[in-house]
Amino acid sequence: MTKLTYYTATTLDGFIADPDDSLAWLLRQPLDEKGALNYDDFIAGIGAIVMGSTTYEWVLRHDPEGWAYAMPTWVMTTRDLPEPPTQGTDVRFASGDVADVHAQMVAAAGGKDLWVVGGGELAGQFADAGLLDEVIVSIAPVTLGAGRQILPRRLDLELLQVFRNGAFVAARYKYVGALAEDRTA
Repeated sequence: MTKLTYYTATTLDGFIADPDDSLAWLLRQPLDEKGALNYDDFIAGIGAIVMGSTTYEWVLRHDPEGWAYAMPTWVMTTRDLPEPPTQGTDVRFASGDVADVHAQMVAAAGGKDLWVVGGGELAGQFADAGLLDEVIVSIAPVTLGAGRQILPRRLDLELLQVFRNGAFVAARYKYVGALAEDRTA
């Protein structure tokens, strides 16, 4: 069965980007590219991805090849955004209910899994809709004090795995649901 994973990195204090949307703190961390919960192994099982407009714009600014993703990509936005500069990409702009986009992604993924690239608010919308299956996070030994939160929701998660990968603590969690205290209120 196709699952939806939020695969990301965060600072120890829970931010995926600083207040200026910079990832400089992340890109300077030592990482074993073949180590536990690594990107290459993860992306090999992904058939479709979704990201928010801020993440999309960051990728466009920082990808030297123009567009790194071969699979169908949905960009959730309410703004007009440029197409990737690379020919032959499959980027689809969408807005509205993430459940509709999820169904389209499952159909396009060819039996592979789905990835919420970012950001945290978008991952939270999938959680709110009951569509998020797991969170894989690499926690860096950095604190920022402010920025974009990893997942601005009150959620219960179940720890499935934890590893060290270079400077990171890498963990995989199953999404359980809204925080138990919120479900009983």
